[in-house]
Amino acid sequence: SFATLPFSSGKPISARHVGAMVADVHNVLINGGIYGYPATAANKEGKLRLLYESAPMAMIMEQAGGAGSTGVGRILDVLPEKEKGIHMRVPTFLGSPENVFELDQFHRFYGEEEEE
Repeated sequence: SFATLPFSSGKPISARHVGAMVADVHNVLINGGIYGYPATAANKEGKLRLLYESAPMAMIMEQAGGAGSTGVGRILDVLPEKEKGIHMRVPTFLGSPENVFELDQFHRFYGEEEEE
């Protein structure tokens, strides 16, 4: 059994993955939690496309009182880079403002420093 955090609603924390972004985000909206599709060693910029996957879901999440992040800032603040066009990809995290803020802090503290 997973631990219950002191600031949580009292429900145990568990992991659930449907495999379809819309269904997973719907589950987060209904039951709470966080949806994450991070960058990986193979996909350093993430896999979800900014303009027609990450940004629309971040907009829905923010309108519902949640948050959307790339791990270092709001998804809705990211502007597409000209050379990547509409296919620019970003890491995506969606959930409650508290969960997303905690994840952003984790990335700031433990994340890799950008190479110059």
